[in-house]
Amino acid sequence: MEWLAAFRHPSMLALLVVPAALLLWTWKRAGRAVVLPLDDSKIQHSRMAQFFLRCAESLPALALAVVIVILAGPQRWDVPRSKRALTNIEFCVDVSGSMNAQFGSGDRYTGAMDAINKFVDARKGDAFGLTFFGNNVLHWVPLTTDPSAVKCAPPFMHPRQLPYWFGGTEIGKALRACRKVLIEREEGDRMIVLVTDGYSSDLSGGADEEIARELIRDGITCYAINIGDVQPPDEIIRITSMTGGEAFNPDDPRGLEHVFASIDKMQRTRLEKTTAEASDDFGPWALAGLALLLLLLLAFFGLRYTPW
Repeated sequence: MEWLAAFRHPSMLALLVVPAALLLWTWKRAGRAVVLPLDDSKIQHSRMAQFFLRCAESLPALALAVVIVILAGPQRWDVPRSKRALTNIEFCVDVSGSMNAQFGSGDRYTGAMDAINKFVDARKGDAFGLTFFGNNVLHWVPLTTDPSAVKCAPPFMHPRQLPYWFGGTEIGKALRACRKVLIEREEGDRMIVLVTDGYSSDLSGGADEEIARELIRDGITCYAINIGDVQPPDEIIRITSMTGGEAFNPDDPRGLEHVFASIDKMQRTRLEKTTAEASDDFGPWALAGLALLLLLLLAFFGLRYTPW
């Protein structure tokens, strides 16, 4: 009885017994005798004509059956669609004094923010958050799917404009702060993109592995971009590798853009199948009803029983 699920009101289908009874009566009843006003004439029965007459007389019952089916609300199940799975991406950007150093035609901070904005444009549909850190942490943009919030941030948080308490670099504190932001989001994947150019003492003494285990427990992947002339510290490499990410060391703005493109490829967008939904399917039945009515109209012009 699974086919009953294809109707909104399957109980209405019980009324189909009425047109079924009419059809049975039409085809089982005895044929009518036609009397012609001619003396000594012989009545010839044509089985072919009788068949077409009964077909024409069956049209009203069939039209009634179509009406009952339409009243029952026919439905069809749509094909399950693919929905883009949300990724929550928290940018953790270093704004210590060293980010003022030359990088291409500008400084490290400007180059990093330009690359972040291009990355945001390429990942439409994801949620982005922006955290700045030095010796302190500031969550500047909460996780949002509106990329304009991230794009408006660079002029306000340039290292040249910040107070002295943002001068140092405490990566461990910043990563833990970003973790707290991400675990508040139950939906979607979680990712941190760390952008820095320095070494952080709060990652030494096994703190890096402890932070990595916390990120792994909460399903957070960490990527690190070390802007500068030196390779990323071992602590950062350890955190990224343990969480399934990677550490990069671009030496110019173009290389930085390639790094974000690589992150985009490694953290590909997932597609999730949505549940199939039922929608009304009146079209075929309405066309069938119109066709029956048209045939009935044509039958009235000649293909009908007339007792004279």
